[in-house]
Amino acid sequence: MNIFASNIKLLRKRRGRTQDDVAFALDMKRSTLSGYENEVAQPGIEALLQLSNYYGVSVDTLLKIDLSGLRESELSQLEKGYDIFITGSKIRVLATTVDSGNNENVELVNQKASAGYRTGFADPEYIKVLPTFHMPFLSKEKKYRTFQINGDSMLPIPDGSWVTGEFVQNWNLIRDGQPYIILTLNDGIMFKVVFNLIRTESRLSLHSLNPLYEPYDVEIKDVREVWKFVHYISSAMPEPNLPKEDLTATVAALKKDMEKLKKQVASSTVLRLPFNDE
Repeated sequence: MNIFASNIKLLRKRRGRTQDDVAFALDMKRSTLSGYENEVAQPGIEALLQLSNYYGVSVDTLLKIDLSGLRESELSQLEKGYDIFITGSKIRVLATTVDSGNNENVELVNQKASAGYRTGFADPEYIKVLPTFHMPFLSKEKKYRTFQINGDSMLPIPDGSWVTGEFVQNWNLIRDGQPYIILTLNDGIMFKVVFNLIRTESRLSLHSLNPLYEPYDVEIKDVREVWKFVHYISSAMPEPNLPKEDLTATVAALKKDMEKLKKQVASSTVLRLPFNDE
């Protein structure tokens, strides 16, 4: 039996679930799941992601690690969310493209392609149809990808900007308070300022630059890719920032105008006393 088939059968039995139970939870036919477990059928990327999410185990582990060879303590840790691939201590395989000179391309993921990227990110056939380009000032020793962001949560970086990220293999190296592009199973592509809580709480805390948006957390088991922010390109002209001296003078002028207005209102107020005709 191959590793994948053996692993999903082992994980199912450890949970005390039948094939009907798992198939119902994943909204798939029992015969389909049975086919995966008995090597009659091979799962596509969507089914792999479903099974990975259901068991809380990375796709890498399901495909590459023979779980039947692990000790009980190791299996227990795995089932609690401490997957060595998920926690960031293992190098991940990235689907990528190269040019005719075997140089890494920078693939472009626009807003229209973002929905498909959530399930196609690991599929070489999907990645190879993305538009590609090169930036001469980027290192040839690193892998980059450019994503078009959507919304105003990262203002002053405007909606529609193109954000380039450097691929992060080891998620333990994510630095607190720095911007990253995060791909999750449920929410897709997100551009946020990140705080790394992997070692202590198996999660990332995501923050927006726009204070109107509240921070929120994502479980590390739901994360699929991490890209460190490098730069962004936008056709929108940023709003000018007032120098500190000009800002101080503006505030002072406003205060002066307010005081003047208060005096004008006070002087125009007529004190009316009761009048008695008798």
